[in-house]
Amino acid sequence: SARKGRRVFRLDTTGVIRSLIGGADGEGCGAAPGTMSSVEKPGTGYPEREQWTRQMDFIMSCVGFAVGLGNVWRFPYLCYKNGGGVFLIPYLIIGIVGGIPIFFLEIALGQFMKAGSINVWNIAPLFKGLGYASMVIVFFCNTYYIMVLAWAFYYFIKSFNSTLPWSTCDNTWNTPSCIEIFHHEDCLNGTIGNTTYGNLTCEELADGRSPIIEFWENKVLNISEGLNYPGSINWELMLCLMAVWVMVYFCVWKGVKSTGKIVYFTATFPYVVLIILLVRGITLPGAYDGIMYYIKPDWSKLGEAQVWIDAGTQIFFSYAIGLGALTALGSYNRFHNDCYKDAFMLALINSGTSFFAGFVVFAILGFMANEQGVDISQVAETGPGLAFIAYPKAVSLMPMPPIWAALFFFMLLLLGLDSQFVGVEGFVTGILDLFPGKYYMRYRREISVAICCLMCFIIDLSMVTQGGMYVFQLFDYYSASGMTLLWQAFWECIVVSWVYGADRFMDDIARMIGYRPFPWMKWCWSFITPCVCMGIFLFHLFNYKPLTYNNTYVYPWWGEVIGWCMALMSMLCIPVSVLYKLCRSTGTFMERWEKLTKPQWGSHHLEYMSPDTDIKSLTSLSTDTEDSKVIIFESVM
Repeated sequence: SARKGRRVFRLDTTGVIRSLIGGADGEGCGAAPGTMSSVEKPGTGYPEREQWTRQMDFIMSCVGFAVGLGNVWRFPYLCYKNGGGVFLIPYLIIGIVGGIPIFFLEIALGQFMKAGSINVWNIAPLFKGLGYASMVIVFFCNTYYIMVLAWAFYYFIKSFNSTLPWSTCDNTWNTPSCIEIFHHEDCLNGTIGNTTYGNLTCEELADGRSPIIEFWENKVLNISEGLNYPGSINWELMLCLMAVWVMVYFCVWKGVKSTGKIVYFTATFPYVVLIILLVRGITLPGAYDGIMYYIKPDWSKLGEAQVWIDAGTQIFFSYAIGLGALTALGSYNRFHNDCYKDAFMLALINSGTSFFAGFVVFAILGFMANEQGVDISQVAETGPGLAFIAYPKAVSLMPMPPIWAALFFFMLLLLGLDSQFVGVEGFVTGILDLFPGKYYMRYRREISVAICCLMCFIIDLSMVTQGGMYVFQLFDYYSASGMTLLWQAFWECIVVSWVYGADRFMDDIARMIGYRPFPWMKWCWSFITPCVCMGIFLFHLFNYKPLTYNNTYVYPWWGEVIGWCMALMSMLCIPVSVLYKLCRSTGTFMERWEKLTKPQWGSHHLEYMSPDTDIKSLTSLSTDTEDSKVIIFESVM
């Protein structure tokens, strides 16, 4: 039929077009999590951008990415820090008006442009600094996030002992204040004296420290007095860090096709362990009080700026918004994949896992508070060590503790590796997208991944010293969370909605998925989400508090300067790049603006362009010469 013939003609000419424009769609960028197929471009010699073999690979890889350390470490930690259940209120509000709309925007943008975090902004080239900003953020995130994996791997190795080292007080790192079992009830009843428990009085028992906390602070961290006392390197922790980076490298260097067979296991296994821990946790004394502390909100906290800041931070951090990872994942989708439904499903799984993990953590915190006879808010020191204090306590109370400990920390390692894969993949994809096909060389992906991992490892050496925890918190507080992600999300919405056009992008999405999304998305991109992001951002600036560790140690002024420099490295990419391009261009301001905001389409857009599309809309194709433009227009016509 004529229709069938026209379709074949379009596909055939697309091959010619692709060879003419020289890989504008970022070929050779490698793989993303899952099993993918590689297709060779005719007459080129370098691979075309890969796609998911099955859509379920994309879903399960994203589930593995969603069920990350942020769910079992960061979310419960922020709940604990902000008074428990009240944190759920701003979390849900910001998730609906900010998290889900931007989550969908980034996936749809990557799928539509078929490019990584930098070239995806060819949709509005003047604002390509958004891509460079996301690259800076994801680089910092890859650098410090892997430290949690190193700690988990360290605990995993230490689990292979008949007696868990964090369950006793007879180790070299323990202090005289270490107490394995607290007897506060006996103290209150007057049934314990100086001779009943190690010659300790009730006053001394009240000042006792758990062996779990001492193992974390004295053995794992061996923490120093402050940031200006780096101390020596923990060689055991450094070897664990090196081993984790090696694992990450060999899973990403060829794309994670090599790990595609276990992606279904890594996405579901953490749920099994969390359910087992929850069943064990709710049977412990004091678990009910802990769960009620988690659910029952402290309404006075809603008036504190930090609660809303942490809620917005957690949404953007756990959804990986602003990091460029979602655009990298979406760029490997089929052009007509229904990313609208995928975005809602993945966001629901992400937030649901965070909420579920909170019950597990607070059940254990309730038991620990009951054991020590103190309020739940005083059980553990606030900080990233919550998962390395509460969870080890849970596994130590089960039959055959070493087996459960090994299973739990193996689960924690899998959780973090899934997220780390996506972060490194997003960074490498963005870098390789900068080099079109004519710069293709063999093993360029392997070399790029090796350089990325090596650079991050060198920086990570500062975090395996005695002052490493202070460096870790400096990265966490300034470089890849909070204000940087809010700033990035604000400009993403502004560029797509007001520069490219919200209605125009909704039409593009309808062309991909076959129907128009609910108008709520367009309203959020245009008005609600930018206002929420900028409101929280300004609220954060006006209510800024110096960074502290455990609410006791205050960072020195030069430490805060380093932190702000890391934050500004990404935030300034956007205005600086805009000013630079405007100054380098020629003509009046409006002529420069019109020329620099005109989209640069990729070859795949021609393949899926409807026959009645205005030919004038194709003038922004990335071609090398004027003659090639003429050939393209003739072939399309």
